[in-house]
Amino acid sequence: MSGFLEAEALHKRFGGLVAVNDVSFAMGREEIVGLIGPNGAGKTTLLRLITGLLRPDSGRVWFRGKDVSRLKSWSVVNEGIAGTFQITRPFRRLPIIANVMVACLCPRAMKRGEWVKTVEARAMDALEFAGISDLALEPASSLSHGDLRRLEMARAVATEPDLLLLDEPFSGLNPAETELLAKSIKRLHKGGRFGRLHSEGPAIIIVEHKLAELMKIVDRVIVLDYGRLIADGPPHDVVNDPCVIEACIGKGANSVAA
Repeated sequence: MSGFLEAEALHKRFGGLVAVNDVSFAMGREEIVGLIGPNGAGKTTLLRLITGLLRPDSGRVWFRGKDVSRLKSWSVVNEGIAGTFQITRPFRRLPIIANVMVACLCPRAMKRGEWVKTVEARAMDALEFAGISDLALEPASSLSHGDLRRLEMARAVATEPDLLLLDEPFSGLNPAETELLAKSIKRLHKGGRFGRLHSEGPAIIIVEHKLAELMKIVDRVIVLDYGRLIADGPPHDVVNDPCVIEACIGKGANSVAA
């Protein structure tokens, strides 16, 4: 067991559909892990099990030695796990900065936010990290799909997580925006939060279909297919695994491996 995050025999069924089937893995604080697989493989369900948005039918999630698999999602955030998801749910009538200020008021962030004086300043720092500080006073309802994803990122980062889960962060972004966000994710992981240097950044799990971009920033890749874990290892090894190629990469394998 890594002592940081461990998923132990996680199983989740929705009626007759087994979305996550006996999935086990561990990761360390120092890692960025990519989570890939075809549509419907169970990736988002697995993230939701880790964040407390869903409870497993069986199995456990251990975080720094504590069983968090039965905690409410807000309690999981205060343990140090935060995430973004494909369906964004902002406070649409509130300004963008107010959406992030709400995240800054969680107990964990209030305890760990001594490095700036005001909630507003912390929210602006998070928006600058996400690249939408110029829209701070606009209502969330005015944002494009890509900017809504950036708002989700800012809200998650504002909780000061030790583990950050990102569900398709590059969705809706053009190549230049994708490259910029990828660099920001790497900087965050290395300890550069909002332009300030911390000793440790969060561990990160990223679900993403843009595999070429993903492989540039992750240390390790986990692959799900029909709810089962079918591969786990370094990016180069995983994308050349025949089982992975058959399941979710196909003819694009050579370009991804490159």
